[in-house]
Amino acid sequence: MSGSTDVVLRRARVALAVLACIVGLPAGAADASHDVLAAVDAYATRQADVGQQLWAQPELGYLETRSSALLQDELRKAGFRIEAGVAGMPTAFVARYGKRGNGPVIALLAEMDALPGMSQAALPTRSPIAGQDAGQACGHNLFGAAVVGAAQAVAQWLAASGHDGEVRVYGTPAEEGGSGKVYMTRAGLFNDVDVALHWHPAATNSAAQGTSLANISGKFRFKGIAAHAALAPDRGRSALDGVEALNHMANMMREHVPDGTRIHYVISNGGAAPNVVPDAAEAYYYVRHVDPAVVRDVIDRLQLAARGAAMGTGTEVVFEPTGGVYSLLPNDALGRVMQASLQQVGGVIYDAADTAFATQLQQTLQQRPALAAAATLEPYRDDQAGGASTDVGDVSWNVPTVGLSTATWVPGTQAHSWQAVAASGAPIGTKGALTAAKVLALTTVALLQSPQTVTAAKNEFAQRRGAQFRYVPLLDRTAPPLDYRVRAKD
Repeated sequence: MSGSTDVVLRRARVALAVLACIVGLPAGAADASHDVLAAVDAYATRQADVGQQLWAQPELGYLETRSSALLQDELRKAGFRIEAGVAGMPTAFVARYGKRGNGPVIALLAEMDALPGMSQAALPTRSPIAGQDAGQACGHNLFGAAVVGAAQAVAQWLAASGHDGEVRVYGTPAEEGGSGKVYMTRAGLFNDVDVALHWHPAATNSAAQGTSLANISGKFRFKGIAAHAALAPDRGRSALDGVEALNHMANMMREHVPDGTRIHYVISNGGAAPNVVPDAAEAYYYVRHVDPAVVRDVIDRLQLAARGAAMGTGTEVVFEPTGGVYSLLPNDALGRVMQASLQQVGGVIYDAADTAFATQLQQTLQQRPALAAAATLEPYRDDQAGGASTDVGDVSWNVPTVGLSTATWVPGTQAHSWQAVAASGAPIGTKGALTAAKVLALTTVALLQSPQTVTAAKNEFAQRRGAQFRYVPLLDRTAPPLDYRVRAKD
């Protein structure tokens, strides 16, 4: 048994007493923790290798062919039954292990997509990789690998104990703007799930539960008339003018939207040459707010602005929605179980090499918390306000859901940065992902052993959601935009 497991088990003697009070664990819970932690540790080297392979082959949303195949292969080797290509998405899958019987179905969500324009080596200085555009700037390589690490450990425990229950891994593509989980939710793939678990790479360790921002994203495509920009500009109608007029109106709109609204855009196609009046141009927009109703209203106003921009520039415009997600619905009953598991495992401990890497990388950050923050745990709460968006939100309004973050990045690092890419490919990231795998595995086994906690989580879920709630997706399209990461050319 590894030294790290010994430390965790010493913590567990205290933390298990707390956990037993929360979830009413039966006799033998300590043995279950011992077995599942040992199984995670036994897989740790392979988990690190999987995470590195995903990091070295960053694939964008809906294009995660090799990444999805790798995760599926690992789960198949662990005895999982795989259903691939679900919900109209070639890279989405559901992997199942166990027999339900009288036990619950526990889902673990596994993300894998990378971000464009984030190429970076696993070095503490800015070092893009030649010939590579994408990078794991949100650490989804670690996300997927750690979920597999946790799931295979739970599967071993189910097989050895004969306990009723099923653990599932949902391979969820295109979290970064593609809303992959929304299509899986709409397809009914979570209908028989009792609890869903997720985690996310971060710069801190936290099982705090809270909200996120609802989001609608889409592309405004303008069509004009090409002409020589010097010889015959009067014959042209610039699609780029339409984009710029829309962007100007959007920026004026910022003063007249509810507090907390976020509007972001990029010009994803602005034409090919300045001496040609562009006949095609595109702006890619996100609108966010914690209230889905506000998001719907603002995106409707942007569509009206786009029509005005087209009228004023003599162009035409169409809007293609690419994503739409709900805010997260927190669950305190589940959060407290996750917190107890995190307390058993503890934070991320740096060795000398990690400290040297982190110290050098921190010189590039605006904020530089003490490196010891990676080893500490954030206080628990169930009302934390988040500023990001995730398609886990739609899952959380359909199934009681709980998540955590672990310190895979150097303290002070922000997501979607080259610093996050670097740490996600470094030993610091691997260690944080191992922490996550242990917490997920412990939490899953605790829930499998405690039907009363699952019942309490469902009761809280129903109360928070409200009796009148009916799930209507924010995503207004029938089929996944499998090419949404491809730059528009027409």
